[in-house]
Amino acid sequence: MRIVMGAQNCGFGPVSELVAVSRPLHEHERVFVGDGVAAVFARRNPDAFDTVHDVGALSGDARSAAIDDLLRGCDHVISVMDAELVFRSVVASRPVTMVDSLFSFWKPTRPPAILRDACRALPRSGYEAADRHLSGLSPHERVIAAHLLATHSVVQNFPGVTERAAWFAACGEGPEVHVTGPIIDVEGLRNVARTADPPYDLLINIGGFKNFHLDFDVHNDYVRLLHRWIPDLLQDWPRFRRVLVCGGPFGDGRERTVRTAGGRADCRLLRQRELLQAAANTEHYLLAPGLTALHEAIALGRLPLAIHEQHYAHVFTMRALGGTLFGRAGSRFADVVPCHPLPEDDFAGTAALAELAGRVREDRELYATYRRTFNERIEQYLFLTPPQRRHGVEELDNLLNGAPVHSVMNEILDVSHASCRAARGRS
Repeated sequence: MRIVMGAQNCGFGPVSELVAVSRPLHEHERVFVGDGVAAVFARRNPDAFDTVHDVGALSGDARSAAIDDLLRGCDHVISVMDAELVFRSVVASRPVTMVDSLFSFWKPTRPPAILRDACRALPRSGYEAADRHLSGLSPHERVIAAHLLATHSVVQNFPGVTERAAWFAACGEGPEVHVTGPIIDVEGLRNVARTADPPYDLLINIGGFKNFHLDFDVHNDYVRLLHRWIPDLLQDWPRFRRVLVCGGPFGDGRERTVRTAGGRADCRLLRQRELLQAAANTEHYLLAPGLTALHEAIALGRLPLAIHEQHYAHVFTMRALGGTLFGRAGSRFADVVPCHPLPEDDFAGTAALAELAGRVREDRELYATYRRTFNERIEQYLFLTPPQRRHGVEELDNLLNGAPVHSVMNEILDVSHASCRAARGRS
């Protein structure tokens, strides 16, 4: 089958999950379409796709035409949290699977019946008409609507998923919700090679960073704060002589090397499997609390330390995992400014975190608190015994496990393939 694939253009989490879904499907023709940071990640992992279509440079009409042309020529569509791609697939009458690692995160404000009725009345004459019809929905409600309209719904296990599935069922519409375990590159993890002499003492993974608000050159105080802190990390921790800092802000000519106090920090954007290799062979691991990176660490038997939240989804994740060792140990901006109000909203909460990162970076006293409390978290993390770390990994694994995603996807595509053959036989 020819499968068109896309992912929400919001950090590296969604597109890395798409890569994990795509890699085992090598018997099919896998066509990526997208733009922004998702396209950057897809281009850096070309072995996961047979064709990569970056539509970011196209104008609005040309972009729409390019995507719709790809959909007309495909047999199935896989979307990782990209609601637009689902709506376009529905209008094009193509079977579509919506894959979602944040199913319990979305906050609809309308009752199930309202969203159900909006989906029932969706015009199928073209994407523009469908988009206008759904224009009154919030971004989170559009994701829920995409699930309701999809042919198949595949969601990664997480606290709150069972309750959200019940809410979803109350709509009385939509596909069965298939709950899976981690959506990660199982083959890549299985083939990671362990080295006797690891090249780094510490790995810091800040993820893709770029999303609907954050960017490498705009609203980037979080990254600028890290730039200020990295020399102090080398100064404060002589045991970390070789540090690897990886993430989206260090791609496309933005690489840098920091040397201070006899230590060195290399800031790079790695391919996904290079990052897995680094994670497997670096004893100490700090990461922005994205679920994909966390699941990969768990699969490698590593208990990482969460660094401060970049956006509201990180706040959601840390709260949901607050009862685990990982959740209790992690760094938070609340350590720095305990009484700072955070709007309970994806967009406003993310903007508030970006503003707070700027305050911490610019204010001498706040930065001193940030540095001190971060060091305290690192010290506590380093003093964890091997049994404590194993327990931390095991409790996350037990909490977040589920059916293998590749098995679920193979069942879905087998059904879709049979339907395609039957349709061709009738024509």
